[in-house]
Amino acid sequence: MATASAQSLPTDHSGCPVDLAQARERLDSLGAYERVLWAMDVFGEGLAITTSFGIQSAVLLHLVSRAMAERAVGVPVVWVDTGYLPPETYRYAEQLSGLLGLVPHVAQAALSPARMEALHGRLWETGRVDDLELYHRLRKVEPLDRALAELGVTCWASGVRGHQTDHRRSMALLDGVRQRWSLRPLLTWTNRDVYYYMQQHNLPQHPLFEQGYSTVGDWHSSGPDDGSLVGRDTRFGGLKQECGIHLPGLMGEGI
Repeated sequence: MATASAQSLPTDHSGCPVDLAQARERLDSLGAYERVLWAMDVFGEGLAITTSFGIQSAVLLHLVSRAMAERAVGVPVVWVDTGYLPPETYRYAEQLSGLLGLVPHVAQAALSPARMEALHGRLWETGRVDDLELYHRLRKVEPLDRALAELGVTCWASGVRGHQTDHRRSMALLDGVRQRWSLRPLLTWTNRDVYYYMQQHNLPQHPLFEQGYSTVGDWHSSGPDDGSLVGRDTRFGGLKQECGIHLPGLMGEGI
């Protein structure tokens, strides 16, 4: 029987409600790889993976490629391409996709960058949080949600980790986000865990890692750690930590 908070969320692949408390208890006892396998078994074709091809994206993508090989099934990999990613990220995406045998489903905004700038200006330059929120809604949240709807996704897994932002510290391994289940297989991992996993599996680092970046998104809203700002505090001009993809609703809406 589903918990009250899960009643409006999708069922598992067999049409049964997901018991949130039971699912969280089960996931808590598993490692990251087994959490991916659990989601594949529970949600079947309704599962997708999201990636930014950022600094630490290789870990989840490698875990998923291993799981797909073990289960002999495919899982869509959804990449939100804002059109403003650094050249290094586009090249890294090609490198990782080729290495892991992935064909990402690219989610892009309905407005081209040029059209958006003509209509709304360079929203990241105003220093206003509401302009950044509009930018993120147009270029990230809406494209992702549209792609997940087109693919029939009921659960999407991401590589977020609990120590990255204030909001992520409050996350659980499984939550409801905008009418879908959101799984975080790496939620409890540390930077050390990520580093040693990538070293153990000989995974290439994002080119900007060597330039001091611990996180990277769009070229205009990312920077290297400089001693005073580190991690997610280097993003979005220090105005905010989250782009909205992992928040419950758009512009303050509820689940």
